[in-house]
Amino acid sequence: MATTAGGPAGRAEHVMAKVRENDAGKPAQRTMTPFDDIYDQTDPRAFYRELGTFGYRTPHHAQRIFRRLAALRLRAPGDAVLDLCCSYGINAALLNHDLTLDDLFAHYASPRAAAMTTEELAEHDRSFFRARRRRDAVPVIGLDIAPNAIAYARAVGLLDDGYAENLETAPPTRDLLDAARSIRLITITGGASFLSRATFQPLLDSARTLPWVAAFVLRTGSYEPIAEHLAGHGLTTETYTGHTFVQRRFTGAAEQQYAIDAVTAQGQDPEGKESAGHFHTTLHLARPAADANTPSLDELVAR
Repeated sequence: MATTAGGPAGRAEHVMAKVRENDAGKPAQRTMTPFDDIYDQTDPRAFYRELGTFGYRTPHHAQRIFRRLAALRLRAPGDAVLDLCCSYGINAALLNHDLTLDDLFAHYASPRAAAMTTEELAEHDRSFFRARRRRDAVPVIGLDIAPNAIAYARAVGLLDDGYAENLETAPPTRDLLDAARSIRLITITGGASFLSRATFQPLLDSARTLPWVAAFVLRTGSYEPIAEHLAGHGLTTETYTGHTFVQRRFTGAAEQQYAIDAVTAQGQDPEGKESAGHFHTTLHLARPAADANTPSLDELVAR
């Protein structure tokens, strides 16, 4: 992915929790299960297969909210959304096409898709997404450190532009900075714990108009450092408190215990959420104070 080791859809957020000892005297799992082998293959079949096994839902929750935000923010020709940690373009697929997340899981799990080569699948996907393109589709730029994922999303038409760069370890290319001028909305559905001011600073500095930032963030870590940096650019971060959003089921008891410990360490209550078997995310929206009630965050989510 292009600015973090995290993926759109849920790349492991390596927030370290206190080491616990299990009955055998060995340290318990201290991070999420990484799924590192699925984030940069030549096509997205393994990505959807593995995450689908554990009921991955964050892009589903984001779909309607991101559409509302894009309609508010993208008003002029050339305005664009930047999807951080975009992976294979899952958020772009849901934003701009008459598809649900379950449709995508079914599409890539079908016997027909399983029998294809990567080249055949890419050709099939170009037609598949073109036939479902919405009339209100908006330009989407993808940023991720996974070059294969970026290349596939561009090849099938999900991304208007895509950059395989890691801004946490190297400065952005001139091409990325030029593309960032058009950003009006930044979206994140996974990988926030890998991001810092190193990623946001050049993007915000390059944008002609200060973009809003909408992020679904796992409760196992803190979003405060990013919110503080955004505040330095004149963006006020609001946190939706109406409810949390299911991310996925745990891979096992060790991962669940890690999540319970990490959430508790953040001063939050895991009861009925992580204790019930799922990671949960919280929605944060950053925008200039003058825009804070146009509309309110509660209205954006509930409408």
